[in-house]
Amino acid sequence: DMDIAATCTVTYIDPQHLLACGHPLLQFGMINLPMTKAEVLATLPSPLNAFKIVNATETVGSFVQDRHTGILGEFGRKPEMIPVTLTIHGGTTAKTFHYEVLNNARLSPVAISTTVFNALHGVNEYGDQTTYAMRGDISVEGFPEVKLQDMFSSADGMQPAAMLAAASIGGSFGRIYDNPYSTPDITGLNLDFEVSNDRRWAKLESARTDVNEARPGDEITVEVLLRPYRGEAVIEHVPVRIPTSASKGSTLRILVSDGDMLDRLRRGPSAAQKLDLASTIGVLNKQHVNNRVYVSVLNEDPEAMVADKVMPALPLSVMNVMDGMRGPEDMTILGQSSVSETATAPLDFVVSGAQLLPITIK
Repeated sequence: DMDIAATCTVTYIDPQHLLACGHPLLQFGMINLPMTKAEVLATLPSPLNAFKIVNATETVGSFVQDRHTGILGEFGRKPEMIPVTLTIHGGTTAKTFHYEVLNNARLSPVAISTTVFNALHGVNEYGDQTTYAMRGDISVEGFPEVKLQDMFSSADGMQPAAMLAAASIGGSFGRIYDNPYSTPDITGLNLDFEVSNDRRWAKLESARTDVNEARPGDEITVEVLLRPYRGEAVIEHVPVRIPTSASKGSTLRILVSDGDMLDRLRRGPSAAQKLDLASTIGVLNKQHVNNRVYVSVLNEDPEAMVADKVMPALPLSVMNVMDGMRGPEDMTILGQSSVSETATAPLDFVVSGAQLLPITIK
């Protein structure tokens, strides 16, 4: 449904190979990119910048090396491609697009983002106020699917929702490719977008609890005020159970937040840590969606993160033993624990913002 290609002059050819360009593409070394024939439609001569207008035609092999002096192609070799199926709902009929995107650790995240953005941008339903509800999955050979679910709407009108969606998907691909332990075999991407022709975004304006003090095991209610874009205020009530392990006289903190804030809190210093592929997929599948309000109860006990596993409220003695058994690259210690987490039902808009509320245990 869409072709993006570049052309070069062939400098040498034999029955098995060809050399082209006389310069590198990106000087990646060993590569696996599709090699096609090209039909020259017109040549525009110019002493400043001559160029040709061409159409890419059938695939005849793969480019296998990208070096300083040119690129090497091999005839008959099948290129590794990622099949992409993208469906857009919201108009009179659903539109389904099929693509094949190159499989390259450095280029694929950008190519996927570009493909998704152009698909969303190129339909009649696209507009400055558009909101997208996305579902999908990334298939990786030998591992669980990476589940994709989120909602995208422009908060300030500066960055289109389609660009936010494309960047999010490209970011997931980047994290999969960025693991230093194994080469991912990505076998497919399926995406489904529901389009709404209005800006569905809300600011988390305030939050409060029905009490300032509580006993261990009590249930309290958190009232959240959301202010949608050019809309009436929406009030959500979220019941929260105080942990029975809470100590008398201590103060718990209740974080009322969007999904992005909660993910940043959970990752903490480990955000830049490179995990193995299985753990990376585990972390991606635990990300919070941004069309819910999350209420997390935090206490002052340390929390340990080992790969994609979270162990909250660990005693200091256990933490010291674990710290001696594992290297610092394997375990991340946070200064607080999230001992419980509650969320609203999925809302009809993207939520942005956070509030922190204290509760005294009596």
